[in-house]
Amino acid sequence: MTLPSAQNITRVVLDNGITILVYENFAAESVIISGSLQVGSAYEPAHKIGLSAMTAVALMRGTRTRDFTTIHEALEDVGADISVGGGWYRTNISGKSLAEDLPNVLDVLADVLRNPTFPETHIDRLRGETLTSLQIRSQDTRYRAGRAFYETLYPEGHPYHAPTRGTLESVPTLTALDLTAFHKGHYGGKNMIIVVVGAIKAADAVELIRARFGDWNNPDQPDQIAPAEVAPITESKRTVITLPGKSQADIVLGTLGPSRHAPDFTAAQLANSVLGQFGMMGRIGKSVREQGGLAYYAYSQVEGGLAPLPWHVVAGVNPENIDLAIQKITDEVRRMTEEAVSEDDLADNQAYFTGHLPLQLESNEGIGDTLHNMELYGRGLDYLVNYRDMIYSVTRDDILATARHYLNADRLVMGIATP
Repeated sequence: MTLPSAQNITRVVLDNGITILVYENFAAESVIISGSLQVGSAYEPAHKIGLSAMTAVALMRGTRTRDFTTIHEALEDVGADISVGGGWYRTNISGKSLAEDLPNVLDVLADVLRNPTFPETHIDRLRGETLTSLQIRSQDTRYRAGRAFYETLYPEGHPYHAPTRGTLESVPTLTALDLTAFHKGHYGGKNMIIVVVGAIKAADAVELIRARFGDWNNPDQPDQIAPAEVAPITESKRTVITLPGKSQADIVLGTLGPSRHAPDFTAAQLANSVLGQFGMMGRIGKSVREQGGLAYYAYSQVEGGLAPLPWHVVAGVNPENIDLAIQKITDEVRRMTEEAVSEDDLADNQAYFTGHLPLQLESNEGIGDTLHNMELYGRGLDYLVNYRDMIYSVTRDDILATARHYLNADRLVMGIATP
């Protein structure tokens, strides 16, 4: 197959700092938009947790020229969609339509991003919906274990310490005026990324975007925040949350992993696949779930991110098996740092990574998300062309060194939610 590369990806940077990537694909008549803006919870005041996420969701509730109904009818009438969602350091945008409807979809997208009004009645409803969701999550053992883990691993004040959607205490304080001020001070074209993939000529897509966003300058928009540093873990820590009436316990344990920019991120991905992903959830799945019968699920993740996200294990267990499950997980973490993976393990996972790549690029959405990440994390336009060589350049010694760099079975943070 012909992979997206510098030979067929059009990349243009507008004068206001917006980067546009376009990949032509006329196999279908649709087109997708994928991208992000330089705004997230890292930019919100410490006493207004959830402000950035609520602002992002509220953008679609009304603008200076379109009310809620008009916005959604304009999209639904042509079978198109747009979504906006806030994260820690970026706010993501996405959209999909027929190629012929892209101009109208971009009109709506530009309007909601640039001219929202945050109607009071809609903000009141959104606040209530958010609180209901948080109340439901507060009784979910998996969610609570994850929150306990993040709050223990990251210090207060770090963007990853608090939930992006806010808390039961912070959300009631968020007002339409707060959203208006946050949008005015943080939304703009600086460092925005817009990716278009589908049945449209690259030059046409660039000009459509330039016409709607090329003059979007916000003098109040702050510079990009540098990812916050976190001190290394020096001892194991355990935080236990009790939820009466539940039948299952959830465990999240791990440590700081690499950022997406780290030179050993690819080696960490392969190591993590061996540890708790490949096949039936890797070594952890085999030890904890298949052989031990201790967990309903047990797997590991290394997430990357602009700042180092966790390298952690998630397991759902019978409350009586918590300590034994933790011991078996810890044993597998220790094993990753004491012995090199086998040649077969390495070969199997390398084949899986390279074989899975075409599946990620089956759809315009998959291509769009991949191109966005390539730009966001500075991978370069030939990242996919070089992907196979990059994966097969990782050695057993690389995986062992990477595991030893990040993992320490005697220094793990644990979040546990149990009846």
